[in-house]
Amino acid sequence: MEKLLKNIIHLLTNFSNDMSNQMNVQVLGSGCPNCKKLYETTKRVADNLGIDAQIEYVDDVTKIIELGIMTSPVLVINGQIVLTGNGHSEGDIANALEDNVTKDGADSGCCCGHQH
Repeated sequence: MEKLLKNIIHLLTNFSNDMSNQMNVQVLGSGCPNCKKLYETTKRVADNLGIDAQIEYVDDVTKIIELGIMTSPVLVINGQIVLTGNGHSEGDIANALEDNVTKDGADSGCCCGHQH
């Protein structure tokens, strides 16, 4: 019964997320300075690009392991792993965010949907 309830909650959460144009972004890390830097940089880049995103920092190591990733930090956008490890530039993060805005059909801020 508990597993069924968890599955229902997961489905409802995903349905709710799909009904919104808001991008769901997670930075998974152990709490080290590199992980926190990716989180802060991701927030700043999304803000600079005008991307409507819910950005959260997750320091649950079991979540990282569940994803099959053995390095951190991990940048996850809308449930998809897009960057792993450290050393990613603001440009790398911007490209990952922009690629996922376009791919998911979210509002790009332009009436034609084109990135300007």
